[in-house]
Amino acid sequence: MEIVGIDVGFGFTKAYNGKNSIIFKSVIGDATSIQFRSLLGDDSSASNIHITLEDKSYFIGSYAELQSNIREFTLDQETLIEEFVKILAITAAGLCTDTTAPINVVSGLPVGYLKRDSKKFKQMIKGVHEITYHNPNGEDVKKKINIDNVYVIPQPIGSIFNLIFDAQGKIKDRGLATQKLGVVDIGFKTTDLSIFDHLQYIERGSSTMDSGISKCFSVVANKLRQESNITIELYRMYKFIESGIIKIKGKEYNISNLKKRVYTHSASAIASDLNRLWENDWDIDSIILSGGGSIELAEYLSPNIDGNVIPIPQNVDARFNNVQGYCKFGRYKWGYSKFLAENKPPKKNGKKVLAPEPAAEKPSEPPSENESDENEAKKQAGGLSWLRRQN
Repeated sequence: MEIVGIDVGFGFTKAYNGKNSIIFKSVIGDATSIQFRSLLGDDSSASNIHITLEDKSYFIGSYAELQSNIREFTLDQETLIEEFVKILAITAAGLCTDTTAPINVVSGLPVGYLKRDSKKFKQMIKGVHEITYHNPNGEDVKKKINIDNVYVIPQPIGSIFNLIFDAQGKIKDRGLATQKLGVVDIGFKTTDLSIFDHLQYIERGSSTMDSGISKCFSVVANKLRQESNITIELYRMYKFIESGIIKIKGKEYNISNLKKRVYTHSASAIASDLNRLWENDWDIDSIILSGGGSIELAEYLSPNIDGNVIPIPQNVDARFNNVQGYCKFGRYKWGYSKFLAENKPPKKNGKKVLAPEPAAEKPSEPPSENESDENEAKKQAGGLSWLRRQN
């Protein structure tokens, strides 16, 4: 049983199975006949996604942005669930894994939509799906994606799981699991502010706000429209925001200073909401910044937050924090050792071929460093009690 973490966001769709990862823009377009294909350019698996699902053909991600006449993109949660999730999630799953066996999926939703949309999300992707990938070389690859189980968790806790679990789903940081943590998960459309105390979700200190990085993009795009009379789709803004330069009909616009002002204002607004929401939670041990938007806003946001902010490592793509955590948690929940046993190589010449060392089964009560310190042992046990109930 392979386990895949899938994150269908407004900006990007991500998938991760512990070995392979895939990321592409959450854009769907109509498939059209390409008369000529250059041998040059980007030939990565995410750059030319052309699929057929349920007898309908689509271009996905940057390929749709580049080639489709009709491109669909949404910032509406209900539309995302109803019209985008199945296409994007199944596409990502098929690109991430080659198994024909049933797979288990862990995904997440913003805390504000978790209760409302979890059931619908599961219904959309669970079951057997036949999908065809049309490669640029003319080769068609048909896959059968069998999603057996789907587990949906609050989106921000994926970032915590990414820190406390190792790749096999074993707990590597018990200390973090016993802390009271705040998570600031900045996505494309939404920002999730969440508190987890000993991994227990705290409703009182959690909220979903429409203050993702797309609001910053929208301000810049509106300013450019006033200057050039051209409306730029928000999903096309990434590379221009990153470079600070955009050319419109041959005229160059420097948006670096505008970007800095917009980011500063957005970070200040998020920090104000955060400090107000968490005013009575002065005992938060650490605050984790996560999500693709945190990469952009971290330097503007961190100085405005009251508390111990864990910095984002320079060599880590924060867009994958949640989806990697989903996969690790799935391995904890469903047992990675079982997966290894199922895929253990056959005997050769009467001798067993050793498989990689499996992860431990369901974690036992974590011992304290000092066996005589009963209070510390109880504290750690409490911190991991939520996890043990998930098995």
